[in-house]
Amino acid sequence: MLAKVLSSAVLGVDAYLVEVEVDIALGLPIFNTVGLPDTSVKESRDRVKAAIKNCGFDFPSRRITVNLAPADIKKEGACFDLPMACGILAAMGLVKPDRLKTHLLLGELSLDGGLRGVKGALPMAVSAAERGLAGMILPAENAAEAAVVEGIQVYGVETLPQVVQFLNGAQEISPTRIDLQEVFAQHALYGVDLADVKGQAHAKRALEVAAAGGHNILFIGPPGSGKTMLAKRLATILPDLGLEEAIEVTKIHSICGLVPSRAALIATRPFRAPHHTISDAGLIGGGTIPRPGEVSLAHHGVLFLDELPEFKRSALEVLRQPIEDGIVTISRALTSVTYPACFMLAAAMNPCPCGYFTDPKHDCTCAPSQIQRYRSRISGPLLDRIDMHIEVPPLRYREITTESQGETSDVVRTRVKGARAIQQERFRRTQTFCNAQMSAKQLRRHCLVGPDGQRLLETALERLGLSARAHDRILKVARTIADLEGHETIQTDHLAEAIQYRTLDRRTG
Repeated sequence: MLAKVLSSAVLGVDAYLVEVEVDIALGLPIFNTVGLPDTSVKESRDRVKAAIKNCGFDFPSRRITVNLAPADIKKEGACFDLPMACGILAAMGLVKPDRLKTHLLLGELSLDGGLRGVKGALPMAVSAAERGLAGMILPAENAAEAAVVEGIQVYGVETLPQVVQFLNGAQEISPTRIDLQEVFAQHALYGVDLADVKGQAHAKRALEVAAAGGHNILFIGPPGSGKTMLAKRLATILPDLGLEEAIEVTKIHSICGLVPSRAALIATRPFRAPHHTISDAGLIGGGTIPRPGEVSLAHHGVLFLDELPEFKRSALEVLRQPIEDGIVTISRALTSVTYPACFMLAAAMNPCPCGYFTDPKHDCTCAPSQIQRYRSRISGPLLDRIDMHIEVPPLRYREITTESQGETSDVVRTRVKGARAIQQERFRRTQTFCNAQMSAKQLRRHCLVGPDGQRLLETALERLGLSARAHDRILKVARTIADLEGHETIQTDHLAEAIQYRTLDRRTG
């Protein structure tokens, strides 16, 4: 007695079809699973056996062999519980095979036959739709997430008997429907706002420029000056997520099991803030079976590294490739996977080990050599990829107690959208999406500077001690400032403002 059930598994950010073959033959009662299953898949036999018995079905006292094809890719997770159980029941003649040929099944079984949510429902739904399958049967808490995909009927179920009745045609289940406009209207809200930040007009302006051009930004200031508050509000002034971007973000979070239960999409830009003790694999991704890291979870959003010099040097160095390329490739002996990692880097650091080098109200206790050693923890190549270095001074009492509020995130986001629209038109026939991504050729074409501007740049590089590597960054930031003000050409005042945003170069250059 042989039965075949369609299921799915995830490799990288995409899913592939898995055919669950169940054979029940004469012999000693044994349950074997083949096809490179990991421990969680091997343990399915105990969950499946208990669920079938506790739902009132007879479990066969025969030799059961389950094959997960293709057999040369390692399988993990508990999502094969449901297809295994339905395969056994189909091999016993208790489930009709008609819908098994056209529907994808996945779900974790509890011992009483209930269904629990699984990881990766969205990429699996995308794969099923691309294969032309008619429907997808999965736990109810994952139904909204999978229903985002067009071209496939998604059925959310609660128990194993409900699945059996549906497959036999004894019970009809209404497919899950999602109104994407309503989802965005309800969930595209942030819990913080730029108006919450007191004072710091210069830093807020820099934050707006960074958001408008997609520039990486580093805040430098004493403890309590508001560096973290500013960084947490960067995502709120970025342009709203589009549908394609939201699906990409949700796929990555779905693989990691981070999509809220019964949620359809992640409709806000991600903000990830890992602790400085994070490992290289936790930051960049990895593991025996590769998993996305924080840089991929921040895709289309913001990766915030607080206390930047406290991160391990090796962890910071692995950031260089994703910052430059927008992707992460993880190679293992059996496979190689690529995760998207197009994010804005926001970082914060104290000016010195004690934190009070730039604070007029506190005495700094650090020797010059300590300050230099502290700052040298950030390598030149990484610093070269951070366009803007912003000094955040301590707040004065008058600024802390003022009742007046600054501009809200919505107001600033409107200006950022306008600047991004100009950039989209400028780069419409290229793979560049914002000013921060401009190549050397595009820089020469779109960042022309007049004689006065050339003299100002010369003064900045030679007399203020700015490094030569800051030259291109200054031009890119100046181009963004010009876009915010609606100017086609870069003016001298745009360059002057951009030069101010290279604080760390000026002090260490």
